[in-house]
Amino acid sequence: MLRVLGRCGDIELRFTTNAYPKEERWEAWRFALKRKSVLLNVMSEPAYGELSSHRGANGPEFISISSTSQNVTIDLSDRADHIWMVQLLEGELSATLGAQTVVVREGDVLIGGNDARAVLDLPRDHRFLMMHVPRAFFGPAVRNLLPADLSLIASDTGAGRLLSAMLRSVADTINELTSDRLRPVELSLSEFLLTALLEGAPARSLGGSAGARAMLLERVFQSIEMHLSDPTLNLQFVATEHGISMRYLQKLFESIDDSFGHYVKQRRLERCRMDLVSPLHSQKSISDILFQWGFNDSASFSRSFRERYGVSPREYRKASPGGEDDSVPQRGSPVARTADAPTDESLELEAATEAGIGADDVIPAGDVRHHHLRATVDTVHWGYISRNLRPVLRVRSGDYVTIETVTHHAGDDHERMIDGDPEVERIYHWEKGDKAINRRGAGPMDASAVGRGAGEGFGVHIMTGPIAIAGAERGDVVEVRFLEMTPRPSSSTKFAGRSFGSNVAAYWGFHYGDMLTEPKPREVVTIYEVERRHGGHCAHAVYNYRYVPQTDPNGIVHQRYDYPGVIVDPELVTKNFNVLRDVEVPVRPHFGFVAMAPAHDGLIDSVPPANFGGNIDNWRMGAGGSVFLPVNVAEGLLSLGDPHASQGDSELCGTAIECSMSAVIQIVLHRCGDQPEKLRDLDYPLIETRDEWVILGFSQPNYLRDLGGKAQSDIYKQSSIEGAMRDAFRKARRFLMTTRGLTEDEAISLLSVGVDFGVTQVVNGNWGAHAIIRKALFVH
Repeated sequence: MLRVLGRCGDIELRFTTNAYPKEERWEAWRFALKRKSVLLNVMSEPAYGELSSHRGANGPEFISISSTSQNVTIDLSDRADHIWMVQLLEGELSATLGAQTVVVREGDVLIGGNDARAVLDLPRDHRFLMMHVPRAFFGPAVRNLLPADLSLIASDTGAGRLLSAMLRSVADTINELTSDRLRPVELSLSEFLLTALLEGAPARSLGGSAGARAMLLERVFQSIEMHLSDPTLNLQFVATEHGISMRYLQKLFESIDDSFGHYVKQRRLERCRMDLVSPLHSQKSISDILFQWGFNDSASFSRSFRERYGVSPREYRKASPGGEDDSVPQRGSPVARTADAPTDESLELEAATEAGIGADDVIPAGDVRHHHLRATVDTVHWGYISRNLRPVLRVRSGDYVTIETVTHHAGDDHERMIDGDPEVERIYHWEKGDKAINRRGAGPMDASAVGRGAGEGFGVHIMTGPIAIAGAERGDVVEVRFLEMTPRPSSSTKFAGRSFGSNVAAYWGFHYGDMLTEPKPREVVTIYEVERRHGGHCAHAVYNYRYVPQTDPNGIVHQRYDYPGVIVDPELVTKNFNVLRDVEVPVRPHFGFVAMAPAHDGLIDSVPPANFGGNIDNWRMGAGGSVFLPVNVAEGLLSLGDPHASQGDSELCGTAIECSMSAVIQIVLHRCGDQPEKLRDLDYPLIETRDEWVILGFSQPNYLRDLGGKAQSDIYKQSSIEGAMRDAFRKARRFLMTTRGLTEDEAISLLSVGVDFGVTQVVNGNWGAHAIIRKALFVH
């Protein structure tokens, strides 16, 4: 399941059931459809489906769906004041709403309101385009004609033929669309729809030339929408644009009991209102938003806003679900730094209770919320975790979070993975004397150990967070459910929309001292593209190169790949494009790093995992799976990062396909004393998938406690497969005895005959092994 989040007009969701095992496809397809307000009732076996969606800059969402035969219900109850449209592209379709049944032919467009909970029967393989369109997208002329039940626009006459052809072109090119390409479609959609609806309306309802006036008025509305942000927008400009007099334009508005000035003001207020509660604009001040939409006086804006909505803009932002208030810490978005904020290091180490979001009453009671946590210089920490980090987001149990994470390997190919992406460029920004994120590891800031740079590179991962979980206390368990993961698309003009990752066969890899060919030793970087082929998701190698010494902006020469954030100079390496020909790597996106803050003081190196989670590097922490982590400090403080497009068990050469990712997760708090059986006495990370429990063991399961004052350096000397295997065995034995009630003898026998043990990773300082306990072993 691939989902790309961010700019308006980008692909929002790409999904195929082929990315899942056969037994998981029905459930995965059901979940994908539900996210698009479609409820799956029946589907033929074997289940197959593909879905791509694209949200336009002005509100409409276009969703292309291909599937084997199925029966579904459209349910827009969560999208108030929307309509839905369905165009059948291939196959057969009949729609039922109460006693009304409509047969839809290929090319026809079916329309229903958000209250029209229609059942669609698609009895054979099919493809259709569905649209969710806010009623506010349309002007009054169209809104007055929109049906309350089901309405059909035939594709064989007049405007219906034009509308059908335009929508089919959208469906055929949905994976290549950009906001610029979609803009003409958005501008035309309202007019084509108006004309088609007028063609089907009774003649007496139009009142002579009312149809022509309505079409002209709709074009006027579109012009106003396009120029709302222009503070100089006026009656003369719009009249001239449409070749009519200002007096006639005034009469057009009088025909709908409105005026030009009032209409423009109301549309600007509505745009401001939407931005005030949108996660995409959570870091903008109210002043930024009002000026963006053409207001030039904050006082008059506030008065107008209160007159229309009954509250001030500030009160509205604060009170709305998922909204924010400029004067309080923002819910669902990062805590922004102010002009007098402390330095990077002191800010990072402030106590959570001083973060300004410590009071529980910041989170009011109510329904589960969906937050959007972007990866920015203010919301990531690089190379370490700590119980004293300032939380950037607070959630309640059950909340969903769309979270962005950035790979610490993006500098391996700046053009593909950094260039043109403002936030990633800012995170990586490093010029002599100007480093956006100074601390890039848990080591000393003065580089006193080996002279690499601030933080010394002891810890390398870029983590987003931490996230505070309201009410979490020591002894509780936090469950992180991974619902969707998708690679971050490139913003480079040459590679826009494509996704890339890097694999480094590095000096810390298991292979490094055991190479056959010269030169040896050597470090090799392989750049992969993550793409869709043959209906599934795969990655293929683009090129590789041998790492050569790189000089950072501070003049330090890095002989090896030893410090995070050093950009590889493409002029210094030789690219080999003849690499891994005819090889496709299955993509299984996952997080390598998921951790709760340890109970220990100070900065904790991000590389070695332990009982708190961390750099686990098990590919099962991806879509469809969950990880359970014990809480060590108040509010848990969850951090995620080290996103991977794919990885094999062992991560042998030192890295996976390191690829920036966005994900949708759900965070659930299991309180001590009220936990399911599987979490009884849990003091280690536990992964659960639909079919398996994955027990994680480490060479030193609690190295911070057991290895003393030099634990963070000594752990790198203590790793062994035997230690990790023994820890995994002991935990798996305890799991079976505690949760299944087996005797020790029964557990040991079952572990040998029915449980698969594997090597998780041999590169993270604290090596890992895992035991896979299949749920099917237990018949009850």
